[in-house]
Amino acid sequence: MIKRRYLLCSSVILFLLLTACQADSSTVKRLDAKNVKNSYGEQMQVTQNRDILYQFITKKLTGSYGIYTNLLETNQTSEAATGHEVLSESGGLLMRYYALTGQKERFDEQWQLVKQTFDLSTGFSYRYSPKLQKKFTLNASVDDLRIIRALAEASLMFHTDAYKAELEAYGKRFYQNNIANDQLYDFYDETYKMRNTFITLCYIDTLSLKLLEVPKANKSNLESNMLKIAKDGYLSDEFPFYQTRYDYRTHAYQSENINTVESLLTILNLAEVGQQKDASIQFVKEQVKAGTLVGQYSVAGKPLNDVRSTAIYAMAAILGSVIGDKELYETSIQRMNEFQIQDQQSPLYGGFGDTQVQQAYSFDNLMALLALAN
Repeated sequence: MIKRRYLLCSSVILFLLLTACQADSSTVKRLDAKNVKNSYGEQMQVTQNRDILYQFITKKLTGSYGIYTNLLETNQTSEAATGHEVLSESGGLLMRYYALTGQKERFDEQWQLVKQTFDLSTGFSYRYSPKLQKKFTLNASVDDLRIIRALAEASLMFHTDAYKAELEAYGKRFYQNNIANDQLYDFYDETYKMRNTFITLCYIDTLSLKLLEVPKANKSNLESNMLKIAKDGYLSDEFPFYQTRYDYRTHAYQSENINTVESLLTILNLAEVGQQKDASIQFVKEQVKAGTLVGQYSVAGKPLNDVRSTAIYAMAAILGSVIGDKELYETSIQRMNEFQIQDQQSPLYGGFGDTQVQQAYSFDNLMALLALAN
């Protein structure tokens, strides 16, 4: 079971039941508003690290439409998001940070910007290009669920039902478009009115799925179906990471190589509902302690590069916070902070990036910000 660091009073349970689409008690317990002053980050006294990172993100890595995908600008014509394009992923992560740290005014400002930049009729566009003035007409379920989660967390932290109607509406929209036959899909394309044919395992955010306002029988089937797919994607006790995706047509898992960020997110999602594997936690702890948790492995567990990214250690720290493992949290933060740029003369001061080419990615920096607040 998840070791939760905060006791939950009955009034908070009642509040979330009223504001978060009839979420069950396990959802309530994990979404309980944290006391940031008692967080692991506060105990480690990393406030300075968090403050200069926040300044970098908001002053250097942010434009009119949101947080840049990369500080280094491009022509914004690549297949993947680049340069000063913005992602709904980033908007949702910053919303969660503001909810976690109790900053209602900034949360509301960010929420309005997210709607203005990304809202479609069928979901939140995963990507917007300011140069091309192009809003991509498909969403990413993991990003929409993160935004829905942020609204629930804000309801708890700010003790208000102001987000209730939007939480219900966006949750219902998500259910209609990204879920079919009690199965979650990666995306829904508004232009072609279609879903893909598989689910990427790290998209299976079971805790956020509990927030959807869905008929009870459907919700039960959806949660059990997706939890089974996630859990059955476990590779082995020898290499306790997870497969990349599950194809609904072939009923088979697919993985070329194993990206650590994706497997860590799967482990984190499972940990939030008490379904993590002990072998996974032990493997992550050992690799973090040794400084050898790298970016990609073969399916057999052979390291394929020596990349030690900010996001990897940030996610390991958040995992430590979720399961109540202070040692994992502290070791991960120490590893992560080795990458933070402390040169006050650098344009990247406070951030995480490559000073030689002046690039810094939104995901790395936002995950680090969340980790420092946990």
